[in-house]
Amino acid sequence: MKKLFGTDGIRGVAGEFPLDEGTVFTIGRSLAGLSQERLGRKPRFVTGRDTRESGGWIERAFHAGAITGGAECLSAGVITTPGVAYVTGYGDFDGGIVISASHNHYEDNGIKIFNPSGKKAQESTEAAIESDVGAANEPVPSIDDAVVDVSRSAEFRSAYLDHLAEAFVGLDLSRFSITVDCANGAASDLAPELFRRFGASVDAIYDKPDGKNINENCGSLHLQHLQKRVVEKGTDLGVAFDGDADRALFVDGSGEIIDGDAVLWIMAKYLSDHGRLLNKKVVATVMSNLGLEAALNAEGVEMVRTDVGDKYVLAELISGGAELGGEQSGHIIFPEKSLVGDGMLTALYLFQAISETGRSLSEAATGFVRYPQTLVNVKVKEKRPFNEVPAIRDAVLAAERSLNGTGRLLLRYSGTENLARVMMEGKDQAIIDGLAKSLADIIRQELG
Repeated sequence: MKKLFGTDGIRGVAGEFPLDEGTVFTIGRSLAGLSQERLGRKPRFVTGRDTRESGGWIERAFHAGAITGGAECLSAGVITTPGVAYVTGYGDFDGGIVISASHNHYEDNGIKIFNPSGKKAQESTEAAIESDVGAANEPVPSIDDAVVDVSRSAEFRSAYLDHLAEAFVGLDLSRFSITVDCANGAASDLAPELFRRFGASVDAIYDKPDGKNINENCGSLHLQHLQKRVVEKGTDLGVAFDGDADRALFVDGSGEIIDGDAVLWIMAKYLSDHGRLLNKKVVATVMSNLGLEAALNAEGVEMVRTDVGDKYVLAELISGGAELGGEQSGHIIFPEKSLVGDGMLTALYLFQAISETGRSLSEAATGFVRYPQTLVNVKVKEKRPFNEVPAIRDAVLAAERSLNGTGRLLLRYSGTENLARVMMEGKDQAIIDGLAKSLADIIRQELG
């Protein structure tokens, strides 16, 4: 059986395996059976989804399968990924299921499973579900008449917002005007309401989802529109979410981008100043900039790198007892407050930091000098180990010799898409751009 779960759950084209009705039904039935066997009673699940047009029928298919397998299911409706993670514990559910493809286009969708603690499902659970999907050979009943119980969805969304608000009691954002790019996704209603609770003047954009416009030329992958809007409207800053709002990126009032690395730097200093970075450690991934590592080290803070993926960051945070971790892409985790990357929580924490100091975002980021970096994505037909392809292996060695210790090369496959990612850092932008392009061309010839 082909592995279905990647670094962030199941991801694929909606309507095609493994996100066709029958397979989603089987996934729901499998999770229900596994949970019932482990718990010795009927399991309770809550689902939530983003704004993709496929989300409704995928949710129905999951509910139909889970109920057939003996589970009780409720829906939180359209809500962020961290919202589902919170509601799972709030509602005393045995599992929380997110139906989202995060930053992908609307044609895609996905399934993520959370435990009541907020952690993602264990690999053993994922493997058991994959086994059940591979062994399934019975006809799947129609889901046309399946009913999704949304009777408590308004309560769940309100409880999640209350939870975030209570974590920042006393925060006053009345002096801030904030442009919020909701990516036409799950944060479209929630984020503007949350920031207004703290008194902020909110200019919401891309907050009118129609099922097909999620992440379309907007959100955290397309910051140019937020940059332009902030400058034109004269707002103090901007924040952009992705489709399920588990990540956030920011723009200063001058249009300068504040990415996840800069957020880690700002928050590391803030937590340290407040005596809350006790072990002097920040967890980042192999994608984070060398400049962040240098800046943190200069402050006596160790930066620990993990593989790409928030689950790896979280594992290191827990095992190492660290208080802050995240990814350059904007997934930031504060384990004291949540075990899930939460874009809206990150925004509130960052706003609190600059509110207390009276500095702008770019001023708060002073001291972090970014090394030139380039990232090239190459579509591939297969994900063969790079060192098993002689032309790629030789090109990597040649690039590393060219860098000669003044930079670094990271070559990896995406965990959710058929992409090879070529990332290079160094002191000279033109040199690393050329090296990255040459390596990408060879990968394209060999695997594209």
